[in-house]
Amino acid sequence: HNSDCSTCSSKCISHNFDFFLRIYKGMANLHIFEDWCGTSISQLQKNLHYPLYPHTRTTVKKLAVSPSWTNYGLRIFGYIHPYTDGDFLFAVASDDNSEFWLSEDENPDNLKLRAYVGKTGREWTAPGEYGKYASQISDLIPLQKNNKYFFELIHKQNDQGTDHVEVAWQLKQIRSGFSIIDSKFISLYTNESSLKTVDVNHIPQTFASHVTPPQRSSETPPHGVDMLRADPRDSFHQVPLLDRARLQGVLPECIYNPSYIIKGYPLIRYQGLQFVYLTYVYPNDYTRLTHMESDNKCFYRGNPYYLERYGFSNYIQLDLRENEEIALVIAAPSNKEYNNRWGHVNDSRKEKEIQDNVIQIEEVEDGGGEEDSWVNQGFSEEEDYDLLNRAVFDVEVKWSQTFQAKPLDLHALRSDWIDLKCNVSGNLLLEESEALSVVEAFMKKLNRKFPRQFSLERIVNIEKKPDYNRGSRYLLELDLQEASGRHLRLVQYIYVKRTEDRGFHKKQNAQDAELKLCNPYSFYWNPTATVHFIVPVKNQAHWVQKFISDMEEMYRTTGDQNFNVIITDYESTDMNIEQALQNSYLPRYQYLRLSGNFERSAGLQAGIDLISDDHSIVFLCDLHIHFPPGFIDTVRKHCVERHMAFAPIVMRLNCGATPLEPDGYWEVNGFGLLGIYKSDLDSIGGMNTKEFTDRWGGEDWELLDRIIQGGLEVERLYLRNFFHHFHSKRGMWNRQMLRNT
Repeated sequence: HNSDCSTCSSKCISHNFDFFLRIYKGMANLHIFEDWCGTSISQLQKNLHYPLYPHTRTTVKKLAVSPSWTNYGLRIFGYIHPYTDGDFLFAVASDDNSEFWLSEDENPDNLKLRAYVGKTGREWTAPGEYGKYASQISDLIPLQKNNKYFFELIHKQNDQGTDHVEVAWQLKQIRSGFSIIDSKFISLYTNESSLKTVDVNHIPQTFASHVTPPQRSSETPPHGVDMLRADPRDSFHQVPLLDRARLQGVLPECIYNPSYIIKGYPLIRYQGLQFVYLTYVYPNDYTRLTHMESDNKCFYRGNPYYLERYGFSNYIQLDLRENEEIALVIAAPSNKEYNNRWGHVNDSRKEKEIQDNVIQIEEVEDGGGEEDSWVNQGFSEEEDYDLLNRAVFDVEVKWSQTFQAKPLDLHALRSDWIDLKCNVSGNLLLEESEALSVVEAFMKKLNRKFPRQFSLERIVNIEKKPDYNRGSRYLLELDLQEASGRHLRLVQYIYVKRTEDRGFHKKQNAQDAELKLCNPYSFYWNPTATVHFIVPVKNQAHWVQKFISDMEEMYRTTGDQNFNVIITDYESTDMNIEQALQNSYLPRYQYLRLSGNFERSAGLQAGIDLISDDHSIVFLCDLHIHFPPGFIDTVRKHCVERHMAFAPIVMRLNCGATPLEPDGYWEVNGFGLLGIYKSDLDSIGGMNTKEFTDRWGGEDWELLDRIIQGGLEVERLYLRNFFHHFHSKRGMWNRQMLRNT
């Protein structure tokens, strides 16, 4: 220090700060742990060298790293310098797992886990894809411009896909997007350039990098599926409902006649499926089966070469200006046998994928032939000694290689057409800005009618059925608080009419200055309508007992007495079903014994004929269903007499899967689970018992044709926690046992 510093502390502080900026600003510490398989952070923590002795210690200029390599782990740490005061959201994306930790201040001891991709090792994202998992985006974090905040980013990559990890941030403002945190806003934790590998006292040991001892508990780890997270939708049916009579006069009535209704239009067999559209929802209900995308890659549209390996090289633009030496060709003079034996040189990426990642591997033939084929058989290190004496080189890895990636919203690329080849995609997502605009417009109307009587506590659920020709219909489910403090549940269909001056083909924008809200005339759901569950059975005692128990549990949970269980029985001999119903705690049930072979359509129709109230809801059911607690209310909300039927999409569980470990797929092409008012079902002729007698498969699509021709629309939603249990067809229906002689 110069002598002036002793007389002027402010100059000294300024001098030291400028020195800090020159030496530390614009980079973060990067530690690399090589040659370690696995996809999860917990697997990285099992590495004997983690966290103090990485293979390489270097720096990185941006929180977006793509070394184009395999089987490694990264630990990036340093300080973040906010560009302004405010509440920030942070987001992380990676292939494979990653964790982003941020301290409340510059102290590493105050780290908190803010966002992450995965816990089980099966999770991954494309570059810039921040909305795939609920865990990827942090809560709001207040930051101050004049402070610095310690952070730690941990990443594990296996031998597949395009390796990448990035952290982005944004101020919490509508329409502001995420941007990757670059060099202007980061600094080193410490300068390691003059330190040796054995110097480790400076390395922070934090909650993020701490290696926890293995659990001795025999408990299985949580499944990690976002759909299993608690959601306000799951229990909202328990909140008292705001009487629709109190809402009269809040919005004007308007004619509701969607342009996609085709009443009377002649359809060819099974064409009705083309007139069923998916519904948009807000907020994200995480019905997308991210954990099953190794089986169905349909969510990612692009080059099949990349999809095969979950590689997204075409989504990444490498920062070649910051890393000029990376546009380079590396010669690796080795033979094919060597590459096969020592796969860690480029592992599963092979030449083509590395070429697509800008780094090119040129293979030089050296005359290796069949006599060297023993290399592929795998021998000890001593026997491979001669091989190691050959002139071979390892590929240089640019660990500090950063990249650019735009935010990738794959949900925004989807349409409301049903893709029968994609059974993992889940509900379409309604944009937040549109959802908030509609709710804000409705609350203005409500407060105009009831000044200072209601306040919006929470947006629980919004569903949108778009009609670009005439306007969009919304289902609002809002948690309102009265002035008295009591919470009420508002569940109301509203219609946002299309403005005339927007052009015929232009999409309705809910952010218009003045939205034209109205009540769709006669489009009301009945919260007290009775729902009849109809199930035809034959000799399925264990499933029948399970079904009755599930219905009892739904009754105990909800206290809802307005439902009825109807079982039509084709001479079952393995249990007394009628006695089981009598012994149950069900509020209502009906039992009908039928004769002959099992016929699903006839069995359902026989149950329908038992219903005397035409203004009640028929739910054509299956025996092997797990229902979410609020299912009865969900059916009521989505069945509107003379207007709409409801075909919820069920998740079919794989063999060995359970509702708590839901591996499986969405039954996107099945319409056998259907809710519809009895009056509407009667008007279209009921079940087709003539064509579909002792065969089934297609009767649900044939019924759908007639529903569409009858002028009804069909609501199609993926339902959380709505499962079809796995079962084989052994012993079911009319199958007979083949004796093994």
